[in-house]
Amino acid sequence: MSIRSHSGPERPLRSGPAIDADRAGRCTESVRDIAEDLTVLAEALMHSTYSSAPTTELLHIIMGLENLVQQAIAALVARQRSQGKPLSDLAPMLNRTEDRLRKKYDPQTVDQTLATRRRPMRATPSTQPPESEVPTAKNLLRRPRQRLACALTLTWTRSGISQRALAERMNVDPSYVSRMLSGERDVSWQHLKIITDTCDGNPDLMKPLWEAAAGVHPAGTEPARYLRTYLRALQYAAGSPNDTTILASAQHTITAAELHRAFNGPGVPDWPVVAQLTTTLQSLPDIARPLWRQARSNCETTISAEAFG
Repeated sequence: MSIRSHSGPERPLRSGPAIDADRAGRCTESVRDIAEDLTVLAEALMHSTYSSAPTTELLHIIMGLENLVQQAIAALVARQRSQGKPLSDLAPMLNRTEDRLRKKYDPQTVDQTLATRRRPMRATPSTQPPESEVPTAKNLLRRPRQRLACALTLTWTRSGISQRALAERMNVDPSYVSRMLSGERDVSWQHLKIITDTCDGNPDLMKPLWEAAAGVHPAGTEPARYLRTYLRALQYAAGSPNDTTILASAQHTITAAELHRAFNGPGVPDWPVVAQLTTTLQSLPDIARPLWRQARSNCETTISAEAFG
């Protein structure tokens, strides 16, 4: 026999939670991450449709997009609550009652979901040479995610902070932190900021490594300066070898002047110099190639404009 609930008089909705600026900020960062991920999957979908991919592949990407949209909705509802704003503003758009939104998107549950979500990766650029696609142990260590992991591990190790304390700051299990530091898991920008802030690291130095690992196209930075920051970040991830060590590791195929110019300017060195330097710093040259092209092109455009007044 089924039991039906009694529809008694409508109860007034509970008041919203107190303002939580930290959670609101984390939710905003998560929405930015999700926006980047949506771009990655949207590009994959467009590529697959033009390459006549099977329906199952297209549907798989579509389901991934739908999942990202649901994550974004959860983050925005949690942010609305954390900002102390009424859920009545969102309820009509989501076709849900305020009480349903409150139950479905509990802030702590949303925090955990966003902290443990797995981010999609861009496809490997088609310009990558065949030898770097071979999944040897050496090439795996040179990939962007591993370079980021090495840099984050160095920052964490030098801070003296325990993984447990770091995990508490991130509201995740310590094993999750361990997998991020080892490169087994993708690192969101939100988590990278927490790690660098907690461990007194440099997020500006980490940013190019994270963008390379996440497949995010850099924007808003002068290209030559961005390339130099990326090269210095690789140097840091490699253990901060000095100029003498780098030149020796490169078997003196680049000069001290070329090395100084790559790190400090002025201008942008020739591609063989950058390619050799990135290889010496345990990275893949093709990750730096588009950065070098943009930096070189920008420098040439600037020089041409100055020459003609």
